Amino acid sequence: MATRQPEPGPVTGVLLAGGRAERMGGRDKGLLPLAGEPLIAHGVRRLRPQVAELLISANRHQDIYRTFGCRVVGDDSETQFRGPLAGMLAAMEAVETPYLLTAPCDSPLLSPDYAQRMWAALGRESALISVAFGEDCWQPVFALLPVALRDDLRQWIAEGQGGVGRWLQRHQPARVEFADWPAMFRNVNTPEELAQLDAELTIDPADWRRPARLD
Repeated sequence: MATRQPEPGPVTGVLLAGGRAERMGGRDKGLLPLAGEPLIAHGVRRLRPQVAELLISANRHQDIYRTFGCRVVGDDSETQFRGPLAGMLAAMEAVETPYLLTAPCDSPLLSPDYAQRMWAALGRESALISVAFGEDCWQPVFALLPVALRDDLRQWIAEGQGGVGRWLQRHQPARVEFADWPAMFRNVNTPEELAQLDAELTIDPADWRRPARLD
């Protein structure tokens, strides 16, 4: 397994919105309203300024997702709805940059320096992959990945060896702390969680549209 870190270059981001959202009753989570607009819109606004291009990984309602001004990619027929790894692979096969930065669509409070921190960790620890760490655990869907690992990921998925956390740990990722931005990992998996976050964020919509820490 290669250990040499590639030279810095442009990074493509992807918002992962391709799941079944079973705890949301099967509704397309990225399109559910939060603070007056779809969940995906919050992620787009926060992540797009940090990357060279932003993709959306979606398996449903792709025409709607395209209206947010991003290229949309879907899982292929063999990996569709196989979890975050399938969305990561679909994005890795579509990008033109050496690195891919991932984030879930249901965690809308991304740090404004998310990409910067993830990239800095690679050089600091001489790693090929960096993964966010918060709330006392790894957060594997927040990752910076070299596109050169797509064949390795494709084989991992085909062999059914495990989920995203196991695959990432196999490559000894750099750990990126976000202790000062605890809202980073605030996600919405149920209607109740969505309603609670919506109530908090609609107190002052003007402040919400600025990248501000909500802790």
